[in-house]
Amino acid sequence: MGELRSALEETVVTAVRAKRDELIALTRELVAYDTTAREIGDPARDEERLQRSLVARLTAIGAEIDLWEPPATGRGNRLLPDDLDFVGRPQLAARLGGSGGGPSLLLNGHIDAVSVEPRELWTHDPFAGEIDGRRLYGRGAADMKGGIAAMIVALDVLYEREVRLAGDIVVCTVTDEESSGAGGWAAVDRGVRADAGFATEPTDFDAWVACRGTVCPTITIPGRAGHAEAPQPDWREGGAVNAIEKLPLVLDALAELREDWRARADHRHALLSPGDIVPTVVRGGDWSVTIPAWCDLQCDAMFLPAGIDATADASVIEREIRERVDAHVRARDPWFEDHPLRWAWDSYVLPAEIAADHPLVEIVLAAAAALGRPGKVAGLDSWHDAATFTRFGGTPCFSFGGGALATAHAVDEYTEIDELVDVAAAVALAAMRYCVAT
Repeated sequence: MGELRSALEETVVTAVRAKRDELIALTRELVAYDTTAREIGDPARDEERLQRSLVARLTAIGAEIDLWEPPATGRGNRLLPDDLDFVGRPQLAARLGGSGGGPSLLLNGHIDAVSVEPRELWTHDPFAGEIDGRRLYGRGAADMKGGIAAMIVALDVLYEREVRLAGDIVVCTVTDEESSGAGGWAAVDRGVRADAGFATEPTDFDAWVACRGTVCPTITIPGRAGHAEAPQPDWREGGAVNAIEKLPLVLDALAELREDWRARADHRHALLSPGDIVPTVVRGGDWSVTIPAWCDLQCDAMFLPAGIDATADASVIEREIRERVDAHVRARDPWFEDHPLRWAWDSYVLPAEIAADHPLVEIVLAAAAALGRPGKVAGLDSWHDAATFTRFGGTPCFSFGGGALATAHAVDEYTEIDELVDVAAAVALAAMRYCVAT
């Protein structure tokens, strides 16, 4: 169990707790903005209104503001969707200058939240931030508008108490974490940097220092159309071939690959689940009485930091998946010799990790423990923006916050208000302990 180290720390924690109602109000305000994660082509919603609200708060405590709409993404960068524009979806980077001589700290959060559908199942209005007991309900309350509110309130307290840090604080709130990671990439491309940082994701007070990466193939199984109600000759004689009936072969190949990954050292990690590949979407056929000439299978494949080196892209993982599945189906069905599977790949995200004993990790966990919230070094089996700042931005970054990930993305998403207050206090303490003169 950690402890508070000075009268000033005690004063700051007391001041954070006194702002409980303000923290609730800010979280409710952020939840009320509709920033639902987009499909490409969706119009902007309330992203700019939310960011400008944060700008007003950060300007009031002396921050230098950079609010910008990145240019549309181009083609050829597999890390980003093609032709994604940011009109009405600005990114925000705000710098609170220190007195000098101390390390800088990045505080990151994403403002987008997943869809509320099926909305009719909610017992609380997903955009109202309703309070029920000690919980605040709403889409994004846990993931991660509550965390953003906590870091803003923490900085308010440091400003009001005239706590001058040696190092700079950089606050960066981005769009598109839930859909593609494009907002984090845009921030890195803009030059957002710090000596280290963390995102206030819902980690249950653990420090997620590692995460998996993801590639998403679409596998098209070729068939040959024919009348479903007419006898068909052998396919070698021109007969129809049912693409949907070939699907089990592909599923078997994926299951075999999954088991292999689970047994291999490069798909095992002390903090993460093994690499995995999960079939997620199936579509096939064109007409109810036509033998389907195609069947599409979409998959979600997750892989570990050891699967690629620091300079690699995801091609090594994609190549292994394709070669293994192709070889499996060809060995079991001669149809695929002359009618191979067709492959398409979406944009991908890469895994990342930082040292478990990084000074900022130890500082943040000690700060939380001092507040009665002991946590541990852990990993995220999914992906987060911290990976982008770590891998591409030169900023060792992890995630830390309150709340359980299980409530994120769920119907009746909520955050515990007491935990939210302690996240704000932990952010303030971490800044005080990290951004000191060296």
